[in-house]
Formats: sequence, structure tokens, C-alpha cells
Amino acid sequence: MINTIQQTLQNSFSYIEYRNLATDLIAQGKSTGHEQSEDLLHYSELNEARMNRLEKTITIADEVKTKLENLDKNYIWLVLAESWCGDAAQILPVIYKMSEASEKITLKIALRDDNDTLMQEFLTNGGRAIPKLIVLDATTLEIIVDWGPRPHGAKQLILDYKATYGIVDENAKIALQKWYLLDKGREIQNEIIALFESVLA
Repeated sequence: MINTIQQTLQNSFSYIEYRNLATDLIAQGKSTGHEQSEDLLHYSELNEARMNRLEKTITIADEVKTKLENLDKNYIWLVLAESWCGDAAQILPVIYKMSEASEKITLKIALRDDNDTLMQEFLTNGGRAIPKLIVLDATTLEIIVDWGPRPHGAKQLILDYKATYGIVDENAKIALQKWYLLDKGREIQNEIIALFESVLA
């Protein structure tokens, strides 16, 4: 596992590098990932606009910021993502702002399709759902905890929709984006901090 993590980190990007990569690919009519389509390009373009907005509007709660500032050692937050993923677009800016609140956190983003060996270790119900946050001890690369692909409220919304309608369609995706809009990143912050506290207690 350590070798896989090391290889993924070598293939990873800073948040700014990831954003620049996605922007450059969109200019070429592409998304990240091994599959290319008009739909995936369209989602990448939507996500670019979402992330631009969220970077300006997301705030980290004072109590969360305090806990992040008081972390006991250095961590790497490694996130598996792709530019076409709507959940990643909503979640990555929050994780980025959280990492910026602490000198003890280094954020790295790796593309799911280019790092399948690691992705296979963090499947959700057998699927390669993203984003996936893997928290590592920066010194030993030991996995401390992982989180994702969605906060509980967003996950429940999709489960309820699927139970009612039998599918996840465009209306479900719209409802999900509205959920994220109303939540303003609060549940993501609270869940990640709660995970930290449960492991470090």
C-alpha cells in the first residue's frame, strides 16, 4: 500500500495545478479522465464555474478553523477526483479552504483514472465513487482516515430519490446541487473534523 500511495503522490497535483489542468483541458475541448465525451466536457465546464464561485463564497467555521490550527502533526490530504465530477466540484473548494487554514496540512489531488490501483482500495459499494479524501501521516504515509464521496445529507438525498424513482436522473443531480448550495460546505467541514477527532481521541 505504501508503494501505491507513493506512486499516487508522485502523480498528484496541488489544488492550483489541478484547477489549471482542468481549465487547460476545457480549452482543448476535453475533461480529465480516460473517457471523453460531450457530456463529460459539459460537466467539466459547469464545474469550472461552480468552483470559481465556491472559492469566493465558502468560509470555514471558526470552530473548525481552530481545530485545524491545533492539529498535533503534519498530514497529507490526498483526494482522488476528476474534473467532470459534480460532487468533486462542490467538495474540493471546501477541502482546499480547510487545508489552507492549517500549516500542518498539505493538500494533493490525484486523478482517479490515472491512479486506479489506489482507487480500488477505496471503493464505495463496489464503485469508484469520487471524490475520496485519504488522510495520511505526512511522515510515515500511514492512512489515518478516509472520507467521501459525499456528506451524509447529500448521500441520503440520492438514496431517497433512487428509492422513489428507481434511477438517478438529471432532476436528481439538480436537487443534489441545490442541497450543496444551501449547505454551504458546513456538513463537509463537520464530518471531516468529526472523523479526525474520532481517530485522534
